[in-house]
Amino acid sequence: MATAPKEAENAIALEEIHTEKQEAPKGQRTFTVEEAVETIGFGRFHIMLFLIMGSTGVAEAMEIMLIAVVSPLIRCEWQLQDWQVALVTTMVFFGYMIFSIVLGLLADRYGRWKILLLSFLWAAYFSLLTSFAPSYIWFVFLRAMVGGGVSGHAQGLIIKTEFLPTKYRGYMLPLSQVFWLAGSLLIIGLASVVNPTIGWRWLIRIASIPGILLILVFKFIPESARYNISTGNVAAAMATLQKIAKMNGTVMPEGVLREPTKERRGRFKDLMHPKYLRTTLQIWIIWLGIAFAYYGVILASTELLERDLVCGSVAPPVQDPGDDSEESRSPCHCHLFGPAAYQTMIISTAGEIALNPLNILGINFLGRRLSLCITMGCTALFFLLLNICTSSTGMIGFLFMLRALVSANFNTIYIYTAEVYPTTMRALGMGTSGSLCRVGAMVAPFISQVLMSASFIGALCLFAAVCIVCAISAFTLPIETKGRALQVCI
Repeated sequence: MATAPKEAENAIALEEIHTEKQEAPKGQRTFTVEEAVETIGFGRFHIMLFLIMGSTGVAEAMEIMLIAVVSPLIRCEWQLQDWQVALVTTMVFFGYMIFSIVLGLLADRYGRWKILLLSFLWAAYFSLLTSFAPSYIWFVFLRAMVGGGVSGHAQGLIIKTEFLPTKYRGYMLPLSQVFWLAGSLLIIGLASVVNPTIGWRWLIRIASIPGILLILVFKFIPESARYNISTGNVAAAMATLQKIAKMNGTVMPEGVLREPTKERRGRFKDLMHPKYLRTTLQIWIIWLGIAFAYYGVILASTELLERDLVCGSVAPPVQDPGDDSEESRSPCHCHLFGPAAYQTMIISTAGEIALNPLNILGINFLGRRLSLCITMGCTALFFLLLNICTSSTGMIGFLFMLRALVSANFNTIYIYTAEVYPTTMRALGMGTSGSLCRVGAMVAPFISQVLMSASFIGALCLFAAVCIVCAISAFTLPIETKGRALQVCI
């Protein structure tokens, strides 16, 4: 019986020790991570952060866009039908969809940096294995695994968001689109050289190099101080902030770092908390719609250019002069890309950066919600404009603007999602949103390639209608994150 009072005494003592760690002595000044980040400001550390974490977009773009430049070759090698080629892309997005939620949950519980490193190791490993795929079935399975690894690359954006001062987030995060563009152009350029010479297997091996190199430089980026403080690891958070202040040539705030520890992190039910329920549901609608429009534009571009749908022209399609080879007339009915095809892909891809300056201005001066509402509305308009009788140049111009607009939509929703959720569920919020995003990506091919063949105007109207729904959802989002400090908890 005497042990009970002793246990109670020990429990009280432990509680006092824990309280002493959390509470600063009376009269001593305290500060939060948010205050420290704002005081330290923008400097050398953030430039390094932008270059390293931004470069994750290069690796991601190369892995995602790889299928577009490899598909014609695997179609020939394994004598594939249309639905089998489409299934490869679908399975990549399926892997992304499943792992996006899992890795987001793990990142909130075990750290952003660890999951980012794991995702790069995973993607690089399975990407290299893909280059040795002995059959179509193995190729599909391994690319699905690559998609799962790539889904964790979003942690790079979260780490950037959690280290950037408030007024710089609206400028630096949209600029990350430059890295995605660089990755897309790089894989297209490499494909134009590597595919006709040493083959698609070597293209996959070369494409995995940027991801492997990035793994080697991740050690220069610390774990998020916001994550560390949410787990109670004050010492690690303090050490990280002091290191950043030293690199930037600034000083830390006076006092003791203090913020309440949050034991429960990465819980699905928190996304449905009354404070965030409406925001979560509307964000999911927007993410699904943006991905649906983005991949719809990419696939529709191919369909429009291949079919020569200019004023209902019935002229036969122009033969690519760079594609006059035995392989291009292969009995397996495949059409290999020639120089003109790669050139068209580069021009349309370059459109993704066209509206970036205006997008940055809109995000910072109009706010995230209104900016997204305007670009989604314009996206709907340009989908409808595709039905206008115009010249080939006019059609390419419409497609160019559509690529620019859908890219701006992605920029804005990425920033908004990373800002609106608190630290305890930020990665999970991004993960579930990314998962819904891939659902839209998996549906898009059936509209761009199947419905568009049956009803051209019907497909365009469906794309436009979805964009209008997203515009309304963006305008009515309950929280504006422009100039808003990142929240620690609900």
